[in-house]
Amino acid sequence: MKIRVENITEKGKVDDEDLTSDEQRQIFKQWTPNFTRQNHPSVIQVVLENKKDKDISGYILSNLIYVSREKSKSSHHHFKAGALNVLLQVSAAMTNAPILLILDCDMYSNDPETPKRVLCYYCNANFRREYAYIQFPQRFKGINKNDIYGGEFKRVFQIQPMGFDGLGGPNFVGTCCFFSRRAFFGGPTSFVMPEIAELSPNHAPNKPLKSSLALANHVAQCNYENGTTWGYKLGFRYGSLVEDLFTGYRLHCEGWKAIFCNPERAAFLGDAPSNLLDMLNQNKRWAVGVLEIGISSYSSITYGLKHLGILFSLIYSQYHFWTIWSFPITIYAFLPQLALLNNVSIFPKVSESIWFPLYVFLFIGSYGQDFYEFVSAKGTFKMWWNDQRIWTIRGLTCLLFGTIEFFLKTLGISAQGFNVTSKVVDNEQGKRYRQGLFEFGVSSSMFVTLSTAALINLVSFIWGIAQLTFGRNHVERLEMQTLIAGFGMINSWPIYEAMVLRKDKGKMPAEVTIYATLITFGLCLAFSFISSS
Repeated sequence: MKIRVENITEKGKVDDEDLTSDEQRQIFKQWTPNFTRQNHPSVIQVVLENKKDKDISGYILSNLIYVSREKSKSSHHHFKAGALNVLLQVSAAMTNAPILLILDCDMYSNDPETPKRVLCYYCNANFRREYAYIQFPQRFKGINKNDIYGGEFKRVFQIQPMGFDGLGGPNFVGTCCFFSRRAFFGGPTSFVMPEIAELSPNHAPNKPLKSSLALANHVAQCNYENGTTWGYKLGFRYGSLVEDLFTGYRLHCEGWKAIFCNPERAAFLGDAPSNLLDMLNQNKRWAVGVLEIGISSYSSITYGLKHLGILFSLIYSQYHFWTIWSFPITIYAFLPQLALLNNVSIFPKVSESIWFPLYVFLFIGSYGQDFYEFVSAKGTFKMWWNDQRIWTIRGLTCLLFGTIEFFLKTLGISAQGFNVTSKVVDNEQGKRYRQGLFEFGVSSSMFVTLSTAALINLVSFIWGIAQLTFGRNHVERLEMQTLIAGFGMINSWPIYEAMVLRKDKGKMPAEVTIYATLITFGLCLAFSFISSS
């Protein structure tokens, strides 16, 4: 199969000799030369049917149906949520199975016992009446030894869902999740009837699959959902780029519960971005999406508080307002350092502050708790260190830029589209990633802010050490700011390495370094002028 795919890719077309069955020929006949990725009718084809197709041992094969929804430049497709709703509608028309598996295209099954675990839950009638979905954690293969980009997201996918599980259950993370079809049609005690009776979860199809193709093609059309409640009261919910978080949140608000299932052996495995810019762009899209929920009529601080109670709504709020962390991170990355360069103290003297022991306790306590939770989830010290480093990097880049992009979009100045995160890695890039080297390589405005913060921390730390060594009158006033600059400088080592020491293609682009240097110089002059006046 691999050889066939490579040959077809090299030719750029599928010839008749490349097809081995009538089903394949029927599929490719529908793809005419006039089709484009953005403009084509729906294409649905039954490839395997369990009533007639068997494997070489004589065992019945599962149904396999190829689905490509209609695309039109003039229609809004609602990105991933729209695609999931089409699959929900098409599957209802053809098979209407009561349990659905949502799985990203870059993930695969890692444990054949997983369906059995799920059926152990769903065979209980009381469970089916109350629980909308069973969420398995996202786990990844191919992550380098110390996870330099924090790609495992241990807190989001493993630690925090356990806290959710003590209330109404975990949030839906968009993949590795088994749903009850009934959950997409109203709350546990309220049922929303779809416009077409055959799409109801109570409908039992009793016709051959191919006899349902006309209905399946109809619901896969762009204009089918116009004037319906799909995406608002039915199915996956529209209104945010992070449709998974929004859908799970809305289901919880309707009264559904969920459960977190985290077996020792990973149920599914997938790929995480191994390129820094890909990771930041993915997180920026998430930042825009969560703000779309947080600043909406369905905000967790209003709508969520009413339907979920204070504790559950607070847990969702830390997702919906995730991007707010960009403000304190950015302030701590620049303000103490710029003040230090101008001998301006913004903290009280250690000897005069009765609150200083409390500050120390909170700092050590929060980092200690974070470290304990991370190690409890089978992390290591180096993985934890990289994870807290990437947290500050996110605050200075994707969270900050995502917040700005959201408000520009709200003002009608720009529009955000949906881009699939690239997981493709070339050999040289993959080698650098396995070695633990950060991948920069291309120019990005996010790299400029990151490099500027790194340079300011470096210069201010050197200045602070000089003041602590030779300027005794400033010692007690500036030591806290020097420590902060030193902490920032240590975290910025991969950036200094990429700017100065590396010669490979993943080094920091020269123009980014130049821009960052000029901005650093300008900020120092501006702050010096403000402090002197």
